[in-house]
Amino acid sequence: MKVEINEGKLPNAGSVVVAVLKEGMLLPTARRLDEASNGALSRAIKASRFRGERGQWLEVIAPAGLKLNRVLLAGLGKPGEVDALALEAVGGGAVQRLMVSGESELTIVSDTIPDGKLDAADCAARLAYGAALGSYRFDKYRTTQKPEQKPSLRSVTVLARAATGARRAFQPLRAVAEAIAFSRDLVSEPANVIYPESLARECRGLVKLGLKVEVLGEAQLKRLGMNALLGVGQGSAHETQLVVMQWLGGPRGSKPVAFVGKGVTFDTGGISIKPAQGMEDMKWDMGGSAAVIGVMRALAARKARVNAVGIVGLVENMPSGTAQRPGDVVRSMSGQTIEVLNTDAEGRLVLADALWYTQDRFKPQFMIDLATLTGAMVVALGHEYAGLFASDDTLADHMLAAGKAEGELIWRLPLGDAYDKQIDSQIADMQNIGANRAAGSIMGAVFLQRFVNKVPWAHLDIAGVAWASKERPTVPKGAVGWGVRLLDRLVRDHYEGK
Repeated sequence: MKVEINEGKLPNAGSVVVAVLKEGMLLPTARRLDEASNGALSRAIKASRFRGERGQWLEVIAPAGLKLNRVLLAGLGKPGEVDALALEAVGGGAVQRLMVSGESELTIVSDTIPDGKLDAADCAARLAYGAALGSYRFDKYRTTQKPEQKPSLRSVTVLARAATGARRAFQPLRAVAEAIAFSRDLVSEPANVIYPESLARECRGLVKLGLKVEVLGEAQLKRLGMNALLGVGQGSAHETQLVVMQWLGGPRGSKPVAFVGKGVTFDTGGISIKPAQGMEDMKWDMGGSAAVIGVMRALAARKARVNAVGIVGLVENMPSGTAQRPGDVVRSMSGQTIEVLNTDAEGRLVLADALWYTQDRFKPQFMIDLATLTGAMVVALGHEYAGLFASDDTLADHMLAAGKAEGELIWRLPLGDAYDKQIDSQIADMQNIGANRAAGSIMGAVFLQRFVNKVPWAHLDIAGVAWASKERPTVPKGAVGWGVRLLDRLVRDHYEGK
């Protein structure tokens, strides 16, 4: 969908969105439309329960005195509390409301908000950003939709007085929105389309943005001793891959920031097979890798002034005569041995070798891994927060702040020796699960911590947030692309240009 920011007059047709503050306080454009319609907007507010609260909407169809098809009133709440997320929700919510309405063009007015937190340019940019995020749909396999089910909306124009500055502010946000859409596409695709080799090819395609991309196949992984990663995929007909992406936008020789993603393109559980019900959802067990690929795409597209590395371990976990068995012992790249008690605790095996390789080769400032690692995280935090585990308080604080600012919420959970001891094995250096179901997410985190050496490290368990079961203004039902915003904001606020 085309999203642009312009100066100019209100259109004489189509649909227009204007903002309303708490207690029904109309902003300048809404007041002019109200006057032109002989008070139609004010009457509609009085006749409804719309009070301009944040997230409220009121649609006025064909108001008398105006040639517009409809005016949408978007509540923003108290003036001093209007932030970027509120404006993004207006942009995204408006698009979603009109996506299949029959309307082809939408105009969103960016008025000055008294006592607002953002300047005029940023307000317009955030409205446009929300519209870009909210416009996402994954319809490529739909062939029998009725005309009224198909998207009709083709373009969104944000009207702003500070259009030049707003377009400048929107440029990096557009790059992030496109990266999120790319990440969502990868997660949405079925496992017969996205598998280790095809996902590696998608990564290779990012060289056009300036990324340096290397793909390591099984022969190279064997030479490196990545037997933990290789063991997960040995039951699959698809070849395991490790993809290394580099963006070199910072000072030459400066340490990179590093992101590592779990890319299990389909997870049957292996020999420890999952129940059949719901197994189709396991196509999105590569959500961590999609986030890493997405943030690397975003950094490159917006020419971020930072050196960054993104590494994803891509594998399919299948049961077969060659599959890894419960009780097998593998020697990881680090030299540490792992007793694989449950082949469905495979994501930590993928990340173990990927993390060790990252810290050993690149000596990064920090490493952050993302993985749909444990069902226990969904039990603990549901679908609102991702779980954060970190060895470094400063890194954790930066991530918490970035998550709050971008609406990708995270909650920090503990690590510690008492937990770590529970994965000691009787016959190897460690086992890949704890002795029972207690603290399942923490068991995964302390396992990973054994492969990071002394590099500042954080682990994001995104099992509950990678896929959404209900639509939100800037997030569709389905693949979220979770993590791209948070990581981009983390880099932008604390590590870029240093």
